[in-house]
Amino acid sequence: MNLAFLISMLLVLGVVFVNGWTDAPNAIGSAVATRVFRPRTAILVAMIFNFLGVLLMTAISTQVADTLSNMVDFSSASHSDALIVMAAAMFAIVVWAVAAWAFGIPTSESHALIAGLTGAAMALGGIGAINMGEWQKVLIGLAVSSVLGFGAGFGFAKLIARLFYRADRRRTERFFTAGQAVSACGMAFLHGAQDGQKFMGVMMLALFLNGMVQKNAGGTFDIPLWVMVLCSAVMGLGTLVGGWRIIKAVGFDMVHLQKYQGFASDLAAGGCLLLSSLTGLPVSTTHTKTTAIMGVGAARRFSSVNWGVAREMILAWVLTFPGCGLIGYGMAKLFLHLF
Repeated sequence: MNLAFLISMLLVLGVVFVNGWTDAPNAIGSAVATRVFRPRTAILVAMIFNFLGVLLMTAISTQVADTLSNMVDFSSASHSDALIVMAAAMFAIVVWAVAAWAFGIPTSESHALIAGLTGAAMALGGIGAINMGEWQKVLIGLAVSSVLGFGAGFGFAKLIARLFYRADRRRTERFFTAGQAVSACGMAFLHGAQDGQKFMGVMMLALFLNGMVQKNAGGTFDIPLWVMVLCSAVMGLGTLVGGWRIIKAVGFDMVHLQKYQGFASDLAAGGCLLLSSLTGLPVSTTHTKTTAIMGVGAARRFSSVNWGVAREMILAWVLTFPGCGLIGYGMAKLFLHLF
């Protein structure tokens, strides 16, 4: 076990922690905004159901983890150089995510992971180090998380408003309070199913490069239970430490949600995440949930959405691929020179 492996593993765990810090709160932000959950309760819900999502979805399908672990190809480099480059990519992601958190902007750690790893791999092996077949899934996932998230949020909000137009307000309030409590748990579960698998895929790649695990005949990994437990525990700790700032940005600043709207946004985003997890598309939980909230707000009226806050978020998303990719490339060149 060499120093490069230890550093790369610590930095992978650092990225998992930052994901819990900045991404996981998106899943339960709307439930806090509508006062279905108190902030502490919501964060505990996120921790518990993130873990269950990691554990159970991995038992059903590891396609998302496989996509991430096969997205870059380090076969032409020594394992030592590959681990150094991985460490540089993880360092770049942490820098990017912490900077975004400082401004309260919910960036996508999924896309930061993809961009940082891609940029670092190109510093080592050029364009040939990228598996473009797996990258196509990333681009499809970007469209799914943005367009389908907004459209589903808009459609669910319109449908619920029409179905419950003449219903007794007190009864519907109780129904949507209970409904959103359940749907927020589902969102947290699906966040673990998606994002937990991405980071487990990178961890398995580090273990493979250090000779500690082997790939199956199809180029996939059998993910051990201790990796699932470790990733979900570190992600939960990140949510506990720093989740409130992102909850505020998503749940309060962008749209003032009513309970039926929070319920609609969770249904919309949860459906998109479930479809993506089962088909192996690595989508962004942040994009999916945030665009679903935008769609829900716009279904009532477009002025219900604070488009200034939305523009800041979208700008951060647009800059993530080139920004984090360049940082990953630069850090990989620097780390290779130093080590």
